[in-house]
Amino acid sequence: MNLIIIVVDSWRQDHVGYYHRGRPAWEGVPPVATPNIDAFARECIVFDNAYPEALPTIPIRCQLMTGQRTLPFRPWQPLMPTDVTLAEILREEGYVCGLISDTYHYRAPGMNYHRGFHAYEWVRGQEYDPYQSAPPRRNVDAYVNAHYPEIWRRRVAQFLANTDDFRSEEDWFAPQVVRLAVEWLRKNRTHEKIFLWIDSFDPHEPWDPPPRFDTYGDPAYRGPRLILPMGGRADDWATAEEQRAIRGLYSGEVAAVDAALGPLFTALGEYGYLDDSIILFLSDHGHPLGDHGKFLKGADRLYNELLKVPFMVRLPGGRQGGRRTRALVEFDDVAPTLLDLLGLASNAHAMHGRSFRPVLEGDTDEHRPHIITGYHDGVDRCIRDQRWSLILRPEQEPDELYDLLEDPRERQNLIDRYPEEARRLASAYGRTFFRRGRPTVIKGIQGQYEMSSGSVA
Repeated sequence: MNLIIIVVDSWRQDHVGYYHRGRPAWEGVPPVATPNIDAFARECIVFDNAYPEALPTIPIRCQLMTGQRTLPFRPWQPLMPTDVTLAEILREEGYVCGLISDTYHYRAPGMNYHRGFHAYEWVRGQEYDPYQSAPPRRNVDAYVNAHYPEIWRRRVAQFLANTDDFRSEEDWFAPQVVRLAVEWLRKNRTHEKIFLWIDSFDPHEPWDPPPRFDTYGDPAYRGPRLILPMGGRADDWATAEEQRAIRGLYSGEVAAVDAALGPLFTALGEYGYLDDSIILFLSDHGHPLGDHGKFLKGADRLYNELLKVPFMVRLPGGRQGGRRTRALVEFDDVAPTLLDLLGLASNAHAMHGRSFRPVLEGDTDEHRPHIITGYHDGVDRCIRDQRWSLILRPEQEPDELYDLLEDPRERQNLIDRYPEEARRLASAYGRTFFRRGRPTVIKGIQGQYEMSSGSVA
């Protein structure tokens, strides 16, 4: 049996049509067209509640590749000599392993995330990858506004220089990644067992979709093309009109990546991989689009727009496909689950993650009772079950509690109304998971609520 993992970066769950059935994610921005992912999802077990165990990009790849937690132990750092990866395990089990990616953090000096793969190919030029040293031929002023400081102008300039020679749609990054992946799948079909990791950095910012997909914004907009939003309070650096235009660019980027994936799904069928492969499709995290006042990822933005991702598993022949589950899983559960499905579960005994194979087999819709996530270097933590989301804030800031079923946009903080739910979730994890000591009280808007002494480690 073969294994194929498809990772896309920064794809919000509410920007996949299958999850939201054509409803717009944002007022004023049309619903995103994702026909290829939607069709694939109908043959998969689709998860509503799959979460990164810690953020952002590289810690998440570590969780996926090793089955180990990173939140308590490690920040953004290289793959260590003591780490054991999925590729290294499968290589020893006779798999031919390939990695194809434009996620340039993989190939940064010393990162080592290609370790264990027989072959790997990099597509250069994403984001601020130092790919081109010549200045951009396009005018940076057309891509920033007066609030952008010099460091952000330089970042935009690097991306423009990297992409100045793009002409046809096939020049964009996602089509390049897919083209290389399809070729790898074709050439390696004669092997008895293959493992291919496909990692597309898009729809990560900057958002500069090909013209065919640049249709989600207001056609009357005449302001700068802000392909790279800044952090901080969005109202401090962008007008409401500019913010809507940025959301339109993100939607266009998502639609473009979906279109690029079409030939990959076609090739999987033509070469017979749909019959004898486990295929996992997921995003590492979502992306805030000003939902709670800010763009970009950040330790203080632990809401659905960042944490909710598309996550779907297709079993060989589409077995169990068409089912949707609310089971809670973490990304460190991925490697143990895949090894279990491949008959190699004994390799996962040392991993933190736990196999959710029973969920895939339809035996249960339960896996974890709750999850915790955040940034290793951040203070904020988010603890969730299927209904409630508790965000524990730094000292002097009130904590937040949301009913995810009734309030998926997380607008109404219920911390004062349901402090017992907050205490229950906060008591589920010990000091190890907290950067500056475990909380002993829940900080409401109106006051503080002591946690019971029996629940505090």
